[in-house]
Amino acid sequence: MAGFLSGLSKFGLGNMKDQKLYEDPKKKEGKNPQAAAPAKPLPKNEVDFLFDKKYTCPICEKSFISKTVRTGKVKMKAVDLDLRPDYDEVDQIKYDVVACPECGYAALAKYFDGLIKYQKDEIRAQIAVNYMKQQPYGETYSYEVAKGRYELALANAMVKKAKNSEKAYLCLKTAWLIRGWYEHMDPAEENFEKRKEELVAEEKDLLSSAKEGFVMARQSEGFPIAGMDEGTLDYLIAALAYETEDYDVASKMAATIVASRTASSRLKDKARDLKDMISEKTKSEE
Repeated sequence: MAGFLSGLSKFGLGNMKDQKLYEDPKKKEGKNPQAAAPAKPLPKNEVDFLFDKKYTCPICEKSFISKTVRTGKVKMKAVDLDLRPDYDEVDQIKYDVVACPECGYAALAKYFDGLIKYQKDEIRAQIAVNYMKQQPYGETYSYEVAKGRYELALANAMVKKAKNSEKAYLCLKTAWLIRGWYEHMDPAEENFEKRKEELVAEEKDLLSSAKEGFVMARQSEGFPIAGMDEGTLDYLIAALAYETEDYDVASKMAATIVASRTASSRLKDKARDLKDMISEKTKSEE
């Protein structure tokens, strides 16, 4: 994760790049995205799918505006192997982080509120006092800007000692963001292949971190986890294991879903498809 967290320097939080992402729960109580694909054209009217939503920061209590996607105006056209939704009109994942421009507090919208006093104090002490304000981002967020916002959200999650599921979900959504980034890159741009290779490697690192966090969360947290029931989470872990070439875990988790008495028929079908993909992949590598 160090390569990803190194981007925190621009926010004045470079000292956090070497911090450990997850805490071991045992110490506490209690589509193949990397396949070659043609570049997707970015919508020229992305701003038409956005609106300004007002938030009040729970850390500094200042009001601010965050760009938000008008969900009723975008339609999902596909879902990737690891459940990433794909939209034609706008990459909604770019706008899922809410970040206070005054103090640097950031989180996914679903986790933005509900902080306890300890978490607020730690964010003020470790994030807000060091935060360097950024220039206004404009009417839309570029992938580079969106990535920075996810970095900031992950730094806040670490400082406030968020659940492993929240940190894993952030890693997953950041991986999805980076996938969208290289999918929309222009092959004609300078150093295209090198840059895409770097992004694919970063995506894989984040998928691996997401898998690790979700496995830890499954062992220590109650369901639903990050909004997922047991079957959905097991499928996601299997898909992430496949994408990170951990085929033994992927196969075992997929088999568990197929044999489950509670998993839906739709989820079982996805698990069977995944088992077929694993079988084909392992045979091709023998």
